Amino acid sequence: MQTKICKVIAQTEPVYVQSKKSENGQLAKCYIRLRELGGDYEDEYQVALLGNIALCKFVTGKTVVATLRFSTHEANGAYYQDIVATDIVPIN
Repeated sequence: MQTKICKVIAQTEPVYVQSKKSENGQLAKCYIRLRELGGDYEDEYQVALLGNIALCKFVTGKTVVATLRFSTHEANGAYYQDIVATDIVPIN
């Protein structure tokens, strides 16, 4: 895991997806786009927010501290990278 200080670029609305780990069989999920501080050409991340954190609305342009978990998975012979925020907190 890595902790990053980033600006919020955009966030999708949460949707509910099937989950075997959730008590009621569904889990809230949305995506947030984060850019590291420094300008328009800094690294950006498309990050999944899961559970209660997905129900939080983060204001575009605000600075946040996010703990990101990077992983990969294989599907049908292709590999994909997943980035999930385990914690995200606004700092201004």
